[in-house]
Amino acid sequence: MCTYTTVKDALDGSAKGPGGSWFHVSDLTVYFDHPVHAMAEHTLNIDLSDPSKGPSARVALELTAESARRLVAAVQEALAAVPPELTS
Repeated sequence: MCTYTTVKDALDGSAKGPGGSWFHVSDLTVYFDHPVHAMAEHTLNIDLSDPSKGPSARVALELTAESARRLVAAVQEALAAVPPELTS
């Protein structure tokens, strides 16, 4: 197992899951390891879930390191463009 650090945190949001249904997400897990599906040696893996609804209430991302950096930059850019009173 190549997981270096597993970061867990709480969050508040929604995700679209299997079958196109939306569900609340409350848990975040981020780690760098071998992917399950992505065609890469290692990926940054991001799981958004609601454990109270069982294992199917989960959205998983497997991103190359470069794609993960682009995601972080895009999130920061989008939030920087929003008036501060809307993000507090």
